[in-house]
Amino acid sequence: MSWQAKQCVVVPIDFSESAVPAIREGLSMAKSPDCVHVVHVLADLDSVSPGVLFGNVTDDTRKTAAEKYTREFLSKHAIEGVNVSILIGDPGTRVVDFAKKKNADLIMVPSHGYHGVKHLLLGSVAERIIRYANCAVYVLRRHDAE
Repeated sequence: MSWQAKQCVVVPIDFSESAVPAIREGLSMAKSPDCVHVVHVLADLDSVSPGVLFGNVTDDTRKTAAEKYTREFLSKHAIEGVNVSILIGDPGTRVVDFAKKKNADLIMVPSHGYHGVKHLLLGSVAERIIRYANCAVYVLRRHDAE
């Protein structure tokens, strides 16, 4: 991987504190803040969820709320000038598809660093991204991971 400034860096986040260092690292590798795409992926709606059954929760309302929360999260951590995208579906595959669409140079993935039974039960978004991405993937593992 070339260490030149990147034209497009995708940083998937889940609002954990491990997301902040990943965004900052992405900013340091990007040509400019507007080359960084912060992405949050919402799970698909279950047709029997109470909000769906009562008709007051839709993908559009969820995306609007998630975008607002993402911008507040970025503002709280003094991160400015990045692009925000909210997607719906499986996080691993949706992030890879988004990166391909944007012709990304790099995907900067924060990792929880789970291992053992916890990893087996929770799966790993980072693993799916590494497996299917067609660009470089940089995984930042937490040093205090369980």
